Amino acid sequence: MARPAPDDKRPRDEHPDARVGGSGSRSAPDRASAATEPDGGGSRSPVERVLERTLVDESGLGRPLSRRAATTQRTVEAYLKTGVRPRWMERVVEIDQGIAAEKRRLERAYRALRQECGRDRALFSRLWRDVVRGWRFDPGLNDLIEQHNEWYPVERRLPMNPRTGDYVPVGGRSYRRPVLGPEWVLEQFPASPPPGA
Repeated sequence: MARPAPDDKRPRDEHPDARVGGSGSRSAPDRASAATEPDGGGSRSPVERVLERTLVDESGLGRPLSRRAATTQRTVEAYLKTGVRPRWMERVVEIDQGIAAEKRRLERAYRALRQECGRDRALFSRLWRDVVRGWRFDPGLNDLIEQHNEWYPVERRLPMNPRTGDYVPVGGRSYRRPVLGPEWVLEQFPASPPPGA
């Protein structure tokens, strides 16, 4: 098929050589759809025809990966070399810093209440439980913890332990972070402090 003359006024997407690669031939799906449409495929707008060609390639398999992309391993080390940390890593740091900040706030309140109550352990226990029930945690931190607990094993591709049916520990401990609430506070700062503390 001959190339159109430069003064041809047809829009670019209607030119026979407007397809990627300069080929003027239509693919089988294009010929089939053009044959089924009464005006030979002209009912679609030029934008629809261009988008159809860019979103679906002729083979239906997608573009092949380059040799380099196919052989490059995705590792934590590779992320760190590029200076971009994966989201799971940023989230773990944010969670650990948030938990540490909450522990510091709770520790200050715990010490202040112990000094206020003196040796009256029953009064301290009752007042501390009231403080714990009313304690407000950052809701964004608990949301991050829930996201972490749900997505971390998938993002890190953690292997499963066939005996337990759970993911293997990371660094000797569970990957899960505790959702912050009254139970967690009482584990960290018990309402009955040890004698002499």
